Formats: sequence, structure tokens, C-alpha cells
Amino acid sequence: MRSTVVGSFPVELKEASSTKDKLLNVFGVYDPYKESIKQAVFSQLDAGIDIISDGQVRGDMVSSFSKFIPGMKIEDGNTYIVSKIRKPTGEISVKDLLYAKSLINKYYDGNVPEGKGIKGIITGPSTIIHSSRTSFYKNKEDAIVDLAYSLKFEVDAIEKKVKPVYIQVDEPFLSTGMVDMKVAREAIDIIAEGLSVPLAMHVCGTIDGVYKDLARFNVDILDFEFAGNNVNIDVLENNIALFNGKKIGFGCVDSAVNELDSYEVTEKLISRGIDIVGEDNILLDPDCGLRRAPVDVAFSKLKLINEIKDKH
Repeated sequence: MRSTVVGSFPVELKEASSTKDKLLNVFGVYDPYKESIKQAVFSQLDAGIDIISDGQVRGDMVSSFSKFIPGMKIEDGNTYIVSKIRKPTGEISVKDLLYAKSLINKYYDGNVPEGKGIKGIITGPSTIIHSSRTSFYKNKEDAIVDLAYSLKFEVDAIEKKVKPVYIQVDEPFLSTGMVDMKVAREAIDIIAEGLSVPLAMHVCGTIDGVYKDLARFNVDILDFEFAGNNVNIDVLENNIALFNGKKIGFGCVDSAVNELDSYEVTEKLISRGIDIVGEDNILLDPDCGLRRAPVDVAFSKLKLINEIKDKH
């Protein structure tokens, strides 16, 4: 049994303080987000997380990707699709992931334990398109497929250069009932093609209306929220046969509440999850990203997960 995160971590931007950083700032090349990545990485590792993220510090889950994709533009914080979606103008998250991976190596003095590492995370094509406005595509389904081919370049770059433990696609919109599941599945198939590392898909929200569709996706890991959702655990327990062959990302602390979860309640939930899917098929994590939590609360939630994990 291992622990992970859904992705985001609180961002605390710091002004340049060292002589080197001040000089870089003068020339306009100081990166204030590097310290946030470092804080996110070390906080996750100090809390005992096995498979970490880079903290996803550079913006919201849609614009962080859409601003690099030809055919899309951002105005007043919204993403607009203005022409055919094409290959990204460059690698979107690889640089941050490589930096985060170097920090993991430093943390363990070059001897990273087996089972520890980083995962690459992208926002899924269905979620990006349904979060965007379009004046070009007549229907969202064509845009989703084109975006899947675009994001495939990023996924392949992450696999090749970062060599993550696995890659995660965030698709929260799949639980809303707004998405054509056949097209969403086609898009994930495009992303999954030829990957040599496992592929995960995170879907937050209540899954009682879509779990049969989600079980059919070509992914190795399905990640759901269970702490802040009293429906999903029953759905999983009553339909576990549908998820045979897949590992379950098990959201066990409530990311929507900015206070530490109850140890007893969390332990009981985790024990129930283990009874349903088995220790070898469960990845413990928060329900969703922790960006909106105070840093100390986010850290405490991650530490709680690992304190309970280490008891099993």
C-alpha cells in the first residue's frame, strides 16, 4: 500500500532574497515558483508521501495547459477555442517535474527508496474543453479528440524525460453527466496508446451515475473521493467486480475542509477501503488537490494519511 496526492499544494510565492535571485530578478529571469515547488516537494516527502507531485503551482488546472496549445487563448481568465487545436508550442510541465525529481533525489541523498518517486499530471481533454468557450468547433466532441492528440505530446514527453512512477489524467467533469463518455473514453485511449508506465484517471464528485462507464476506461488506476462523499464508498463496495484489474486511488481526507480530519474516522474509512480492494490495489490520497488549504493544514492531512498507512 502506497500513498500519493491528487496534485496541487498551497502556493506561497516569495520575493527574491539571495544575491543570485535578486540579480536574476533584475534581468527578468527570476522564477518565484521554484521555491513553491521546493516547498511542495519537501512537504510531501516530510509527510511520508510515496508518490508526489510537483505541487502544480503555476495556475489553475485549465489555463496551465491551454495557454501552451495553439488554437486556444486566454482572455480575462477564461480559455477560448478560436481555431483548430494543434500540437503544444513546447513541453508544458516537464521542466517543473524534472526539478521536483531532482529535489527527491537530493532529499534521499541519491538513494531513492523503491516505490518512491514522482508522477506526471495533466488535465484531461474533456475537462479542459467543457471548461472553455468555443467559437470554432461546432461540437465539443471534435475539440476533445483534437485536444487529446495535442496532450499526447505532453504525456509522451513526461514519460520519456521524467520517467515517472505513473501519469495521471484529471477528469473531474466526467462525474457531472455533461460529458459524452464514449468520446471521453476515445480521448483517454489516444493518451494511453503506447505508454509503458501506468495511467491513472482522477474523477472527483459523486460517481453513482457514471461508475459503469468509468470502469470501462483504459486506465490502470481510477482515483475517487471517499472522505467528503458518503456515496462513493458504497458504490465501490457494491460494484467491486466492475473494477477488477484496476487499482483504486482512495481519497481518504476531505480536501474541501480546511481543518485536520478525525484520525478515528479516517482510519475506519481506510480500513473499509482495504477490505474492499485489498492493500495491493489501493493508493491512499486526499479527495482532491490541497491548493486552497493553509500550508500547515495541507501538511497535517498528508501526514495523517501516512501515519495510518504505516499502521497497516
